[in-house]
Amino acid sequence: MRKQNLPSDRLKNKLFDKILKEIDIGIHAVNQEGKTIIYNRKMAEIEGMEFEDVLDKDLLDVFSFHKNEYSTLIKALTKGETIINAKQTYFNNRGQEITTINNTFPIVDEGVRIGAIEIARDVTKLEKLIRENMNKKSDTRYTFDSIIGSSNEIKDVIEASKRATRTNSSILITGDTGTGKELFAQSIHNGSTRSARPYISQNCAALPDNLIEGLLFGTKKGAFTGAIERPGLFEQAEGGTLLLDEINSLNPALQAKLLRSIQEKTVRRIGDTKDRKIDVRIIATINEDPIDAISEGRLRKDLYYRLSVVSLFIPPLRDRKVDIPDLVRFFIEKYNHLFGMLVKEVDEKVLNSFYQYEWPGNVRELEHVIEGAMNLIDYEDTITYSHLPIHFRNKPQFKADTKDYPISIENSYDIKPLDTYLEEIESNYLQKVLTYHNHNITQAAKSLGMSRQNLQYRIKKYELK
Repeated sequence: MRKQNLPSDRLKNKLFDKILKEIDIGIHAVNQEGKTIIYNRKMAEIEGMEFEDVLDKDLLDVFSFHKNEYSTLIKALTKGETIINAKQTYFNNRGQEITTINNTFPIVDEGVRIGAIEIARDVTKLEKLIRENMNKKSDTRYTFDSIIGSSNEIKDVIEASKRATRTNSSILITGDTGTGKELFAQSIHNGSTRSARPYISQNCAALPDNLIEGLLFGTKKGAFTGAIERPGLFEQAEGGTLLLDEINSLNPALQAKLLRSIQEKTVRRIGDTKDRKIDVRIIATINEDPIDAISEGRLRKDLYYRLSVVSLFIPPLRDRKVDIPDLVRFFIEKYNHLFGMLVKEVDEKVLNSFYQYEWPGNVRELEHVIEGAMNLIDYEDTITYSHLPIHFRNKPQFKADTKDYPISIENSYDIKPLDTYLEEIESNYLQKVLTYHNHNITQAAKSLGMSRQNLQYRIKKYELK
């Protein structure tokens, strides 16, 4: 590599430009006239702006503020104030609301203020989510009477769940996506002595770790993620039940903090030094085998043991197909009411296809198929095979023999795009490989010569079990 000695000022400028571009924090500076002279990539990302919309423009021409509120940058510039950990909510030039926590400083040269600079952290998503959770009423409409099915498999889980209502022990509910894990969680809450107290549900996979931590444990005034005292979901659920959905999506450090709160029955808000007592029953859900999650580092073993004082396994629909007729009748009645229709039943061919299918999306997928069919039905009172959503009718499970994937073209309706046909072959083959490896994704990916992430993408794409 050719050595190049850059002049000191040029080197400093290059380093300065590189830092502004790569640093993961917003930087915004204005000159003596209040016009933007420095605006980095992260600040543009936080505010949803383009550089040319802000640079060399008067800050107050670009951004607007609530009545009786002022720009912290302009305040530092005009009054010479140094402002630390100030929360500011304002709007960009498209009316989009932004909330940041700012450290703002005047720039002084020989006693004269020549500008101001602001360092900002984005808390827009956190503010929105906290407002939604503070204003959200407990939605606990489900009870054990809401659970549809007469199979022994589902009856056993219902009975075990009813017994769990008598205590306050933590519960871990395991089940595939769409099996109805929250339905059971709500039923347990409503059947317990905590039914009159709050029920709060939070999907742990829906938020990044830095947001979920503040949402769960709360924040203290002066903490970098918020300027006011705010209780977390643990405190909001006091005396009631907190459902933590997809617990395996939390990072190990956050799982350790969660374990401490459950064991000691206390929480500590972010930025605080004081522990607060809590009385909350924890119900957690996981959509994979907990042993696989532990062995692959997605679930701490000690947290698993603490949560699984009561363990419930919700069987997938493929293991309780005897319940399909009851579920079909229930969903037909539901959408008759919603759509103002008078559908009575599904025909025999449809019911046979339902029995033949493996239902990777479980009860939720069955509901969507019925809803889709009732959107296509006209004045008939019976759902026929032609009413089913086309993506469902094209499933390879309904072919005469999927082993050799035969091609039978008797009319133009049998011809499909080549991409669709190849996807069906790939989906069928991947399902067989996963079954051979007992659904162990790591082993299956290795035998297929692909990465684990690549296989997981295809499992999600094709809705494989």
